[in-house]
Amino acid sequence: MSASTGDARPRVLLVEDEPSLVMTLSDRLASEGYDVESAPDGEAGERLALEKSFDLIVLDVALPKKSGFDVCRDLRQKRVTTPVLMLTARSQVVDRVVGLKLGADDYLTKPFETIELLARIEALLRRQRGASGGSAGTWSSKELRVDFRRAEVTRGGEPVDLSSLEFKLLRYFIEHRGAVLSRSELLENVWGYESMPYTRTVDVHVASLRQKIEASPAKPERIVTVHRMGYRFQG
Repeated sequence: MSASTGDARPRVLLVEDEPSLVMTLSDRLASEGYDVESAPDGEAGERLALEKSFDLIVLDVALPKKSGFDVCRDLRQKRVTTPVLMLTARSQVVDRVVGLKLGADDYLTKPFETIELLARIEALLRRQRGASGGSAGTWSSKELRVDFRRAEVTRGGEPVDLSSLEFKLLRYFIEHRGAVLSRSELLENVWGYESMPYTRTVDVHVASLRQKIEASPAKPERIVTVHRMGYRFQG
């Protein structure tokens, strides 16, 4: 489960095996008003995430004892819904997609600027706080059905496992179906990045969402690319 932020200091679990990075990030996050706890390997990180409540987990991919991918997958299987921001030194899109499919909410490639990490963390926490608002009722088209109140998606009667970010992205597409949505608009309204230029983030998440809701992800019929402009949801 995830913690409730309320008026308390947001609690962040940092799972990272580089001592210098742990010290740097812990000090900076603490100075920004976060309560930080760290773990040096995947097994210890997963144990802390299961035993305690956090508002956010910053999870490195390359960890001793258990990889970040495995930790993220197992936490989601155990119904831990805390937002996960993955850190990876890998630049290939396929590695990012793997993390998203396993339930991560966002990723950041090393090396990164601390200010960018802080922006990602703040956006994830804003999204988490606003998640209970949502949209009322349900929406369905052909074999796809979305229950906004319960945050549940089914395709052909079978449940579709979406991360909280994927669900918010799908909801935004549905609420603006038929309109051409630019990457900057999606970043601002779904990620909360205020038009910061992380356009590949949008493309990677759209690719992951297509894998889950399209009959043929290579030839999408719902989320259509509009050349040089963005995406349009056709239902």
